[in-house]
Amino acid sequence: MAPQEKITQLRNQLRDHNYKYYVLDTPSISDFEFDVKLKELQALEEKHPEYYDANSPTLRVGGEITKNFETVAHEFRMYSLDNSYSKEDLEDWETRIKKMVDGEVQYTCELKYDGASISLRYENGNFIKAVTRGDGFQGDDVTANVKTIKSVPLQLKGDYPSKFEIRGEIVLPFEGFHKMNEARLEAGEEPYRNPRNTAAGSLKLQDSGEVAKRPLECLLYSLKGNDIPTTTQMENLEIANNMGFKVPQIAKLVSSIDEVLAFINHWDIYRHELPYETDGVVIKVNNLQQQEELGYTAKAPRWAMAYKFKAEQVATILEEITYQVGRTGAITPVANLEPVELAGTTVKRASLHNADQIEKLDIRVGDTVFVEKGGEIIPKIIAVDFDKRPLSSKITQYITHCPDCKRQLVRNEGDAKHYCPNEEGCPTQIIGRIQHFISRKAMDIEGLGGETVALLVTNNLVTTYADLYDLKADQLLPLDRMAQKSAENVIAGVAASCSIAFERVLFALGIRFVGETVAKKLSKHFKSIDALMNATFEELIAVDEIGDRIAESVIAFFAISEAQDLFTQDNSPGIENRKIIERLRENGIQLEISAEKLAGQTTILAGNIFVVSGVFTQVSRTELKKLIEDNGGKVSSSISTKTTYVVAGDNMGPSKREKAEGLNIPIISENEFLVMLV
Repeated sequence: MAPQEKITQLRNQLRDHNYKYYVLDTPSISDFEFDVKLKELQALEEKHPEYYDANSPTLRVGGEITKNFETVAHEFRMYSLDNSYSKEDLEDWETRIKKMVDGEVQYTCELKYDGASISLRYENGNFIKAVTRGDGFQGDDVTANVKTIKSVPLQLKGDYPSKFEIRGEIVLPFEGFHKMNEARLEAGEEPYRNPRNTAAGSLKLQDSGEVAKRPLECLLYSLKGNDIPTTTQMENLEIANNMGFKVPQIAKLVSSIDEVLAFINHWDIYRHELPYETDGVVIKVNNLQQQEELGYTAKAPRWAMAYKFKAEQVATILEEITYQVGRTGAITPVANLEPVELAGTTVKRASLHNADQIEKLDIRVGDTVFVEKGGEIIPKIIAVDFDKRPLSSKITQYITHCPDCKRQLVRNEGDAKHYCPNEEGCPTQIIGRIQHFISRKAMDIEGLGGETVALLVTNNLVTTYADLYDLKADQLLPLDRMAQKSAENVIAGVAASCSIAFERVLFALGIRFVGETVAKKLSKHFKSIDALMNATFEELIAVDEIGDRIAESVIAFFAISEAQDLFTQDNSPGIENRKIIERLRENGIQLEISAEKLAGQTTILAGNIFVVSGVFTQVSRTELKKLIEDNGGKVSSSISTKTTYVVAGDNMGPSKREKAEGLNIPIISENEFLVMLV
């Protein structure tokens, strides 16, 4: 047999045996026989490097060193999931769904595996790239490490789309986790704390050879692509399974919330018999067309919900209450606890939220408190064991002055939190605002971290984020751990941020209540910082999803009286913020939507509100909605008296049609809509 032919044969045999062993759990040859074939293939590949294949089974042993994990953008955003904890939560979710889509709604129930989220990219059946969740928009390229995980197919079986991504979890089974810890204890090393953190940490090891030694597995459950040949989530699971992915078999199609709850109640008991960590159930609308119609909020799909199993609780002693100052001046009380093990981690601190929560639970220093770690990352105190309260305990008196700058705190009517009003003089607020400004989702200034920002403020080199653009490398050199190259990188990173798009600049300014999504809506509507600064309350609330609270916050940020101008000596926050904006403008920061983005936008549809329903043939539903917004219109998810048009595709829901006709709202076709843009 010719060498190339033998190499191909061995690769195919090893892939098949690998699939049977790690995915199907039905090995057809012994480990010894597998190793013999693997060594034979390695020898042939070394002798014939001209037949190199990046996805050869021999490369699973690792050995590649990654010093820096490259940041990669997700082609399809990786959203988080909204959490629910009760039957009522799920019923409310179902009610919202049935208001937005027509017809029968079925759900898939899948276990929520507690691992490290991953997105795998395939082209023409070959594994191309593995990227961590990151912030949902971009993550770290961990391809070399994931390639060593035996349950990840490097070449697909059967029929598959030419290009797609598949999402899942990298998990560490209990059996493998315990074996790893036994080996560490024998070597005199500290054991790993829990499977989830160990799995996540494995993905960022620099030596893929070390990753290959860990018994990681990859469980896949979500296909993403433009030509996936399925119409339901259950079909997605089936096609993924047929392609060779390790798809969890514990998935069930149901038709009611009662059936969902039956699935939840069953696995809340029997999950402890599973080989992996699980912390809940993910419920998804099964029909992919209905998923598309439901769409997404800023953070999560409307068509999916995570039900979290009852959170673990422990009791410990509250040793001290301290207070943190946020970048907006908000004061957060923190419980400092006697260290206690909870959900696989050592908990020393817990959130107390605000003064009302402390008063409601009557929390006092010295109390024995019950701590819970549920859907939140930060544990919380849920109750006090009054039977164990010391006789000497005293009622908690909430602080009256800022723990940082000592300014007297204020609390606005209807607001749960206290605030430090010293925006320009409170060091923690100053540092927090600049740290927010440089963060990844904002200006993404490379080379400049939170600790360096604190040093810059402490050494009086900056007091606002506009000061960053006046820094010189020689000013940075006296700072701790700052060498010439590091200083030059900071200056270069600051300069590069001048190209950041206006919507992210607006988010970076740190206006209270203006998060990423709100910043996008405001930038798209007003198109420049000048238009936004001069917007009235009425103009602001006219923007889709902008309410009174956001509008008032924006106005307060830029507030200036008729008697004032930028050249007065008045030090009001509005005047100072406008001065900072002018300095940013002088340094070339993008304070308006670029001409390139504006090029495809018009006001043809201004004043019109559209509801989109059904399946379209010339453009996708997402493209159609973008066309509406790019041409000045608004998209609504439900029909009301304010709706101008309903754009109807194939399979439009009968209830939507009936409601539109009842309100005399014009129903137009896809072609009729496209003609409106000409």
